[in-house]
Amino acid sequence: MGSMTDPVLVDVPEEIATPRLLLRSPRPGDGAAVHEAVAESVGRLRPWLSWAWEEPSREASERYTRQARARFDLRQALDFYGYLRRDPSRLALVVGLHTIDWSVPRFELGYWVRTAHEGQGLVREAVGAVTAMAFDRLGAQRVEIRCDAENARSAAVAHALGFVLEGRLRRHRRDGQGSVRDTLLFARVREDA
Repeated sequence: MGSMTDPVLVDVPEEIATPRLLLRSPRPGDGAAVHEAVAESVGRLRPWLSWAWEEPSREASERYTRQARARFDLRQALDFYGYLRRDPSRLALVVGLHTIDWSVPRFELGYWVRTAHEGQGLVREAVGAVTAMAFDRLGAQRVEIRCDAENARSAAVAHALGFVLEGRLRRHRRDGQGSVRDTLLFARVREDA
């Protein structure tokens, strides 16, 4: 994929199957499942994700899902909603490629997991699958993971999948309460894939 290709024309899979998950692009109507998962998990997500300081309404969750669909179609961000294969109505996690630079191509990978599914290896499974898709199908040269410097679980996912810690971005962002936080920057490049 070179800088000459219009990102809208890039063929991105709508679904990625893993042993335990079906990762699929957002669809209208997914807001209810997103709302349920966020409502259950907001307390655990709050320290790491600025958007988790307030539980969104059902309407806001549906609006977000429809906006995520539009961003997916425009290739501005590529979110995948992870549903359990054994219970296809249950949203377990969200993983996505954001801050995309198609001229490289370079992607930042973000993720969160529903509280009930923490510690089961589902995040590693989903992040591994989306990382592989980025390199194999989208021609990625670089995939980054950024996480709060205190988020040991998120950093462990990056380490387990062969991402290299490239640095600590000091005083890089504010959390939902306005505190300034450090960010860890991990990356895999094509040669690592």
